[in-house]
Amino acid sequence: MADQVSERIRVDASPARCYEVATDFEQYPTWARDVKESTVVERDTEGRGTRVEFRAAAMGRTIRYVLEYDYSDAPRAFSWKLVEGDMLRRLDGRYQFDPDGDAARVTYDLAVELAVPLPGLIKRRAAGLIMGNALKELKRRVEKG
Repeated sequence: MADQVSERIRVDASPARCYEVATDFEQYPTWARDVKESTVVERDTEGRGTRVEFRAAAMGRTIRYVLEYDYSDAPRAFSWKLVEGDMLRRLDGRYQFDPDGDAARVTYDLAVELAVPLPGLIKRRAAGLIMGNALKELKRRVEKG
């Protein structure tokens, strides 16, 4: 069964800027600590990555996974689903970007299911770390300019 987590953070930038950084997948290795490599495999007619392959550090090793992106709620939000991956059965999520005064409120929903058996507490902690790091690193990158 997948562990589902959701978190929000306020970012001192416009929702449009947050969306722009979050969808620039090829730049992830420069600011997302655990992402070692990202390759856009397919793009839509607007040039947005619809299928992206990642290599990331996880549990002391490098894992590979491919996500498929859905922009039907863009630019307010976008979502993704796991297509294939090492050690993962599910890695589905969604970013949402809402105005909050002169800033943005970013909501991140994530459902993670590992292919390797781990106690529930460890799986929930891993999902929380993925999410917490992703939001803090996105905030840092967006606010840096």
